Amino acid sequence: MASDPATGLTCRANGDKAPGRGSASGRSCRHLSESETDGGPTVRSLARLCSRDEEERAAALEELSQGVLVGLGLDRPGSARLSKPTLLHLLRLSGSCPLQEVRERATELLRTAQEQGVEVPRALASGPSAFIPAKQTLREGTDQNILIESFLSLGRVDHITMVMALHPAYLSCFLRTQHALLELDGPLPHHWRHYIAAMAAARHHCSYLVQQHSAGFLDAGGEESWLSSLEHAPTKLRSLQTLNKLLAHRPWLITQQHIQELVCPGADPRWSLAELIHAVVLMAQAHSLCSFVWGCGLNPEPDHIGGYTFQPPSPSHFPRSPNSPAHEDGRQELVDGAMEVEVLMQRMVELQQQEEECTQEEMVTRFEKERSESIPTAVVRGAPPDLVLCLVEDQEFRYEDFAPRGEQSPATMRAQDYSWEDHGYSLVNRLLPDMGQLLDEKFQVVSNLTYNRMAMHEGVDTHTLRKALWNYIHCLYGIRYDDYDYGSVNELLERSLKVFVKTMACHPEQTTAHVYHSFWRHFRHSEKVRTSSNTHLTCTHQSQQLDHLTFYACHPSLPATQHRTNHLTFHLFCSFFLYF
Repeated sequence: MASDPATGLTCRANGDKAPGRGSASGRSCRHLSESETDGGPTVRSLARLCSRDEEERAAALEELSQGVLVGLGLDRPGSARLSKPTLLHLLRLSGSCPLQEVRERATELLRTAQEQGVEVPRALASGPSAFIPAKQTLREGTDQNILIESFLSLGRVDHITMVMALHPAYLSCFLRTQHALLELDGPLPHHWRHYIAAMAAARHHCSYLVQQHSAGFLDAGGEESWLSSLEHAPTKLRSLQTLNKLLAHRPWLITQQHIQELVCPGADPRWSLAELIHAVVLMAQAHSLCSFVWGCGLNPEPDHIGGYTFQPPSPSHFPRSPNSPAHEDGRQELVDGAMEVEVLMQRMVELQQQEEECTQEEMVTRFEKERSESIPTAVVRGAPPDLVLCLVEDQEFRYEDFAPRGEQSPATMRAQDYSWEDHGYSLVNRLLPDMGQLLDEKFQVVSNLTYNRMAMHEGVDTHTLRKALWNYIHCLYGIRYDDYDYGSVNELLERSLKVFVKTMACHPEQTTAHVYHSFWRHFRHSEKVRTSSNTHLTCTHQSQQLDHLTFYACHPSLPATQHRTNHLTFHLFCSFFLYF
């Protein structure tokens, strides 16, 4: 994944700061400040920490240590000097490196620096998630292998990887797709890919991903001025803004004309089909990843803005953990949560045994009732930081209910009108070699990712619940399954769960700890993470459907009945709640 930025300031023992610029940049370390060369670890030693050869890694660790000790000037009292990027790099290694010897050495070096009078940063969070106890995501176990592989391949283990590692099979598939989108050969320049992803993440005010891709953009040779304003980016990139905001917030408004304006002869600037498909998958991937970041309450990286401080902790200010009970009746809440699980399981069994069949008219009526139900969502957060807003055009354009009460809404789309196998797979594979296969693999992994358990119960058939969640989120975007009785949604999905689902699906930036903790109070955190991990099928379906739309937009001679363009680009956020 992309590396993360850290503004370069040189920190001296006396607390003075000198301007500079740097970045904790994973393997390449290309943007470390020049001050690193006068007494800090070298780029070479940092990169060699990711070697698969244990002896070379050990040598790199010694080189890193010597570089830090030289910078501390142990033989010259009062001359301790380490750059901010070096300190933040050590901070990140000390907290998230899966290699114990590297983690312990980084911690030791930070302690030594502090003893020599250097202002040492500390992470503002104790783990990758504000919602999930750190001990559940930082535990030693079988998932360490994939974390080590991630570190050796990417030079870091970020919070996305650490939380998603609760489900190693999906993480492995996700990392392969992410690597192909951002790093392998393709129609778009590498720095453009990160810029497009940053623009997409900015729509959901996700500073975590904006910082991550901004650093990747710079590391790939992008011009820093582009990050300060969209006006400094090429016209061709800016031409994606309309498509970006519609995909993020109201995909049902996309028409054939939106695509033709980008790819057909006479378009200025003109995108090739391959370029546009690549851009769409990048945007969809970023949009859906925002749901994971917000839905799992990911903390800023320790070298992100907002992830660290040079100030010592204040003993009088210890914020309440979002996982601690808000009331004294926490024991009663546990009892109530256990009862909710039992009731839910009983309803699932009853629905599975139900033989009564509804007429098509009745099923349509139940669908319309479900999609027009008013579900309140959380209070909107405060204004996002400037690094996000400078990449957002038309900031007031947000999600609106597909079918608000009392208003005429677009016609619903029958889910059977679209097929990934028939319309998307071959086109993606033709224009982006192997990407169709990677997306299909991701879909299959999630489809088969079943643990057959609910909370404290094992051996549970959760098909009925999974289907209700899948179809409910489709419903939010006006997609209907002809053969599904939407009365089951109200039977199985409690209101607090619907609030979480709609928040995650429609405006993930409004997800709060209260929304996360209010539903499924007796379920494992890993079960909730799984619901958020599966959001990446969102980008699969979204990009697949836009592929279909793009194909028909560029072939106007096809029958008019084929041009079902208004409804072929729905997010399909149902994916992130699939397959327990």
